[in-house]
Amino acid sequence: MSQKKLRSLAIILLVVALTGIGSVVVQAQGDDQVTFLSTQFNIVEESEAFRGILDGFGGSVDFIPSEEGPAIDLLRAESESGEGTTDVLGALHGTFPPLANDDLLFDLTDLLTTIEADYDLNDAYVELGKLGTEDYQYYIPWMQATYVMAANVDALEYLPEGADINALTWDQFAEWSKNIYDATGEAKVGFPVKGLFHRFLEGYIYPSYTGGMVTGFKSPEAVTMFEFLRDDLWPYVHPQSINYDFMQQPLLSGEVLVAFDHTARLRDAFEQEPDQFVAFPAPSGPAGLGYMPVVVGLSMPYTSPNPDGAEALIQYLVEPSTQGAVLAELGFFPVVAGAETGDLSAGMQKIADAVQTQATGDAALPALLPVGLGERGGEINEIYRNAFTRIIQDGEDIQTVLDEEGASLQALLDDTGAPCWVPDAPSEGACQLQ
Repeated sequence: MSQKKLRSLAIILLVVALTGIGSVVVQAQGDDQVTFLSTQFNIVEESEAFRGILDGFGGSVDFIPSEEGPAIDLLRAESESGEGTTDVLGALHGTFPPLANDDLLFDLTDLLTTIEADYDLNDAYVELGKLGTEDYQYYIPWMQATYVMAANVDALEYLPEGADINALTWDQFAEWSKNIYDATGEAKVGFPVKGLFHRFLEGYIYPSYTGGMVTGFKSPEAVTMFEFLRDDLWPYVHPQSINYDFMQQPLLSGEVLVAFDHTARLRDAFEQEPDQFVAFPAPSGPAGLGYMPVVVGLSMPYTSPNPDGAEALIQYLVEPSTQGAVLAELGFFPVVAGAETGDLSAGMQKIADAVQTQATGDAALPALLPVGLGERGGEINEIYRNAFTRIIQDGEDIQTVLDEEGASLQALLDDTGAPCWVPDAPSEGACQLQ
């Protein structure tokens, strides 16, 4: 065996040892088996539900949940060795650029043509799958999700006079939060600070105040935004928010009356007590209604040992019936027209309506997940979290914190060469903070 292959095998084994993606390497793959590596549904309950959906596929699928970094490392190591085990990768949009830059993925244009002969895929998401090229389809859109607000119907009586719950401003939201506190004597608004709260900062509150995610990180508008969070909103946020992973449980228990979270992490509350909760769009700020569409795609590594099976699995996953099942069971929304939603529960219909209202409003300002950071994608989340913790929880000076964390953010962008992404304007070379 060559030195290159030995080195790559060592990398693969190290990834296995550190991440537990053992079955990718050590399980023998049957002739018809498709190995599906996915950065989605990597929570045990979600994995089990998704495996149930995969039972409808005609072949055998080995579903391997993984975090993003280890998945990228594994595919790179398999490429170097020239011997792959992964047939299909399911991942967020931002995972694909570094794999494309390393030339690790098949062109799926022909497969897309086959799929679109039968189904109408979302054109915008198909375009995202080209990663800025004209004629190379790096991934087929698989599903989408986002984050919305949810409220117990008991909280509606405290809305500010004249406020439209489907068109709130952040100032109105803060007033509503204060009204609830004044009436109940408790802070009853909740955020998943231990969970996906960095997406709230990156995709919702920052764009709503600055018009972008990155370039205005330390701007005067960002200072105003953090003053709002610190002085006007956070006094009325439940103190247990720092320990919340998902918001569905605090909503169901009544610990909080209003919450923000990923649609899939609100699902249980709306399924169990659909009449008790309403879903609504995130509020708007001075720059618009910042929101984060989460686009997930399906790709095929060059080293796929079963490309025919991989194509068949991708086709199965975009079938309207499969897309409808994923929505009903896991709360991720279809990317294909005509998805079967006849079995959609009353609660999930409420969430679906809020998603539609949020995305189509006049002030809607979509903010993509961070792009181009590769395996260092987690670092940007920590930067936003650090800024929040230092300012809101530790009481540090806002501009000082933003300058210091902004320097870390700029270093990350410079090191990776990541250009600006929506909602920031395109850049030549690494994105630059103002």
